[in-house]
Amino acid sequence: MLELSEIYNASRVLKGVARRTPIMFASRLNEEAKINLKCENLQNTGSFKLRGAYYKISQLTDDEKSRGVIACSAGNHAQGVALGASRNGIKSIICLPAGAPLSKVEATKGYGAEVCLVPGVYDDAYAKAIELRDEKGYTFVHPFDDEKVIAGQGTIGLEILEDMPEVEAIIVPIGGGGLISGVAFAVKQLRPDVKVYGVQSEGAPSMYQSLKEGKRIHLNSVKTIADGIAVKEPGPNTFELIKKYVDEVVTVSEDEIAAAILALMEQKKLVAEGAGAVAVAAAMFNKVPIKGKNVVCVVSGGNIDVSAHNRAVRRGLVKSGRDCSLIIDLQDKPGQLAGVLNVVSEHGGNVMSVVHERNTDNTDVNGCLLHLNIETRNHSHINEIKDALRSAGYVILK
Repeated sequence: MLELSEIYNASRVLKGVARRTPIMFASRLNEEAKINLKCENLQNTGSFKLRGAYYKISQLTDDEKSRGVIACSAGNHAQGVALGASRNGIKSIICLPAGAPLSKVEATKGYGAEVCLVPGVYDDAYAKAIELRDEKGYTFVHPFDDEKVIAGQGTIGLEILEDMPEVEAIIVPIGGGGLISGVAFAVKQLRPDVKVYGVQSEGAPSMYQSLKEGKRIHLNSVKTIADGIAVKEPGPNTFELIKKYVDEVVTVSEDEIAAAILALMEQKKLVAEGAGAVAVAAAMFNKVPIKGKNVVCVVSGGNIDVSAHNRAVRRGLVKSGRDCSLIIDLQDKPGQLAGVLNVVSEHGGNVMSVVHERNTDNTDVNGCLLHLNIETRNHSHINEIKDALRSAGYVILK
């Protein structure tokens, strides 16, 4: 059984290993609440996972350490185990999903681990790790459903209460549930009045669905930009802890996650991976009742592949009304293109690209289609430009 004393012990063990990450005020993310960020993306290894992995390894017996450790991960737990093992002079083997971001794979190797890439997602990597554990006798370090790992993650809850005693709500990402289990357990033991909310991606809602059905369920597939929380089935321990200590679990869309990644980069100069941004997405889009409250969102990690970050930023621009694509039906005659561009320019739009199609299947013989990509300020600005184009007699198809 998890005890508060275990979390305090983890806090002592982690001093000098895990960084006490800052809590940063973020006024513009949601003007109806006082949003603060617990910046675990600034943690050593770039993720909160170091806390639980290192504490678990530190508590192994000499015999367990001598046999080496094995783990499975979408990337962040892998780096935590690799660093924890190397700091303790232990061999580590990490099973990673083959689709894990290259940055996470290389970072894991850089911390001294041997990497085994497994086709599929986290659950497939887990099965391979168990197979190798049984075959070679390694000690398995579970990424979330382990008391020691949960205790290590719970140190984040202690830090939030100590550094921001006025906190009224804490929003936490959920994959397998280790992070929120530790945070919620610690917080509810010390401050039962503080609300704890969990967030999953709509593309990987295993804990959300399990809680709705009252039993652990196994998803057939998961697909999300938040690869760090793409877990098909919650653990038995985390499921019970979340049922008992978490006030509500919600989901956010891929567009909302992308918008949160963009907002963190632009407003707070923070790099967050998809899993790290889901708590912020829930706050930005009012998925939980936080109006008027002092809120802490746990930004759980920042290990995002550069190309994935680029795609997320582009998607975030669209979601926030900063990037607009239009298709306009025109008559193929002189001055039509210039007229459209003049309207856009007069209303402050910045044309990024133009594609002019003649004689397509979607137009009459004398017609053409104009594809415009425009840089805009927000959704109201987009509507202003569209209204102006329609008033000038242009037909917007999309």
